[in-house]
Amino acid sequence: MLPGRPYPLMGEVNFMQEEDIRLETTRARVENALKRHGELTERMSRDSDKMIFERLQKEFEAARASQTQEIWLDGEQWNDGLLATIREWVHMEADRKATAGDNNILAGPHFEEKITYKVGNKVICCLEGARIGIQYETSFAGEPCELYHCVLESKSFLEKMTVVEHTIPFFLPIREAENDFLSSNAMKFIDHVGDLLQAYVDRREQVRLIKELYGNQIGELYHSLPYRMVEFVLDDFDCKITISLRYADLLSVLPTRISVLAWPVSKKSSSSTMDRKEDGVMGSHPIPARLTYAEDALRTMSLPEAYAEIVLNLPGALKQMFQLRDPLP
Repeated sequence: MLPGRPYPLMGEVNFMQEEDIRLETTRARVENALKRHGELTERMSRDSDKMIFERLQKEFEAARASQTQEIWLDGEQWNDGLLATIREWVHMEADRKATAGDNNILAGPHFEEKITYKVGNKVICCLEGARIGIQYETSFAGEPCELYHCVLESKSFLEKMTVVEHTIPFFLPIREAENDFLSSNAMKFIDHVGDLLQAYVDRREQVRLIKELYGNQIGELYHSLPYRMVEFVLDDFDCKITISLRYADLLSVLPTRISVLAWPVSKKSSSSTMDRKEDGVMGSHPIPARLTYAEDALRTMSLPEAYAEIVLNLPGALKQMFQLRDPLP
């Protein structure tokens, strides 16, 4: 702008509009690239994990088929002492086989007993080669989902255990959990990984269910691989509704940072825009309004339940909001 002139020239207005268009185009391209990269990464990881999953699943099935007893653990029964007993057993069994060879001359009643333990969503098996296997059974709304595996091993009973194999999604921090917990508290590590997996499946299935039930109303939907960030748009209304969800950590199943905005796009709401012609900028820019009732629903309900609540009350909320914004003369 020239000194003393309170408004830009028409060329400057056109330049600013072109810049807005270029920024929007760039943003769309970046979002599309990130979405394709995420899908490709997930597919490659899934394919590479498939063979490991099939092999470990067969090994777990064989271990459970050969068991002589299955014990369900509850509360205080699942503790460090029991895990130490399991560790001792697998090392003694490995030493026995190494000493006896194929003749099994040292086999006795203690070593013939093969026990599988179940605690919560975990199945704990003694595997060949002084290894302990944990199979995680995930679920959603009472229905079973995927199985995941984690195999622990140590060179001797006195050495710390390490994760030697697993089928846990690469974007969940199992190595961080190993460093934080496994050397000092193996039971806490096993429980923590189970909580991570169940929370991930819960967030993922909530998103899958709203797509399945309300896909015709959802125009755009983006999410990170572990579903810690979810964003989508509702287009089937007088306003464009943008919903942005962030989860405090990977153990959360309800979002902690929530933004639900209504962007006026219809003729009814055209007066709910900021006319800036007096400032020299041609045209109007919509002012979004927060839908606090929707944010409260998402904070306290599962995503499908909150979505139904939002849609049910949306017409009345929009009507009231725009009546307040556009008072009668």
